[in-house]
Amino acid sequence: MAYDWFKRGAEREPGLPKPGREIEEQQEAREAGTSEPNVTEDDSLAWAREAYARLKTQQRAESGPTEIEPVGIFKSQPEHLVKPEEMPAQADQSIAEVPQQQTQSLFGQPVIQHQEHPQQTQQVSVPFTAARSRTEPELEKPVLGAFDDTFAWSADVLAAQGRLANTVSVEEIDWLGRLRRGLEKTRRGFVTGLLENFGSDPLTSEVLDDLEARLLRADVGVKATDHALQALRRRMNEEVVEPVEGLHLLKQQLTEILEVPIRASGVSLLAPVRGHLNIWLVVGVNGVGKTTTLGKLANLATRSGYSTMIAAGDTFRAAAVQQVQIWGDRSGVPVVANTSNNADPAAVVFDTIGAARSRGTDLVLVDTAGRLHTKRNLMEELQKIRRTVDRQAPEAKVESLLVLDASQGQNGLRQAAAFAQAADLTGVAITKLDGTSRGGVALAVASEVRLPIRFIGAGEGILDLRPFNSFEFIEALLARH
Repeated sequence: MAYDWFKRGAEREPGLPKPGREIEEQQEAREAGTSEPNVTEDDSLAWAREAYARLKTQQRAESGPTEIEPVGIFKSQPEHLVKPEEMPAQADQSIAEVPQQQTQSLFGQPVIQHQEHPQQTQQVSVPFTAARSRTEPELEKPVLGAFDDTFAWSADVLAAQGRLANTVSVEEIDWLGRLRRGLEKTRRGFVTGLLENFGSDPLTSEVLDDLEARLLRADVGVKATDHALQALRRRMNEEVVEPVEGLHLLKQQLTEILEVPIRASGVSLLAPVRGHLNIWLVVGVNGVGKTTTLGKLANLATRSGYSTMIAAGDTFRAAAVQQVQIWGDRSGVPVVANTSNNADPAAVVFDTIGAARSRGTDLVLVDTAGRLHTKRNLMEELQKIRRTVDRQAPEAKVESLLVLDASQGQNGLRQAAAFAQAADLTGVAITKLDGTSRGGVALAVASEVRLPIRFIGAGEGILDLRPFNSFEFIEALLARH
């Protein structure tokens, strides 16, 4: 059964307290080889061992003489693959028939090639397919590794959120390990010195001054930094703050900064609404990884059990259509595209909506051309796409997601502010966290632009993008190793 990433949190045990400082205490106890009264073997390692044993048993049961089926990949042609004869009437004449031999490969499922809107041209595009091996690594189901420090840390993070040992999945353990590794560069320049300064003595003004400099260097932003330090200073004025308590309070404040815009949106975890048409526009400047992010979102949705379709709305960049088709191919997701020159992206979106509605598709992902927020004509084109969506699918649940490259730091913050005004943004996906020491930009976006972070990418693989979890992000950012 596919793991539904859009329904995380349902396994939380009712009545348990919110994530607290037990993670720091558990890690310190393990490192020191001791056990505090509230950090026992049963509280930490025994919980992790129970989860590990259950996952190991489950993995053995799933493996056998037959090949292990990757999560979210169909054994035969996907039911949600749109066939030419099932497209809406206005598009019947614009679909080229796919040669029979192209339907045999599991990952070479034909994609839908759309000509421009019938009123504009009668040229029919030639379908593009990209056959792929059944054993492509990024499509394999995550495999449980050894019971090591990474597993124990991941288990601590899940347990601190009130999770039950018998509900932990390999997918979550795998992702937390990826997230922790992906934030290594930010953590290396930030946490190591921070923990050294915290030391074993109570917090001092000098320690907070150093913390301020480190937060700013990580592109956390002035507003978020001031918010976190003010809380620490208030606590210091009231009582002596020990290092463990100081680190816990810092994590608490940073998590709260990320949670404010999420709570304000009224949606704690962005997910397609089943039984409705969901349309997510993916926007951003050139080179931030929009198409790659869209491809990973398609894979994530498919793995989580949602029928998905892609609109290749980037009709400007060379090979953009081919790139998005390859991403669709990897996850068995159909793509509506137009390879003719100067195609109208709004027309592609128009046809995609018709195709998705006829098939009862859960989620439509719309790729868009990269554009600078200072180019008025390109921003107007984006608004035209949005008007098309609103007019053709007034019942749809529409999201507009800005893709930001974490390595751009404060420049990404300026992009977010400009796009928020012009593109009616509802959230942000932050990419390339693994290649930069500026992972703190997520806090700057949340505090200064007040946009909720919805997805984060911490690697180049197809599994390296997941829904955002504030608590897990801060724990990975401030992990001791």
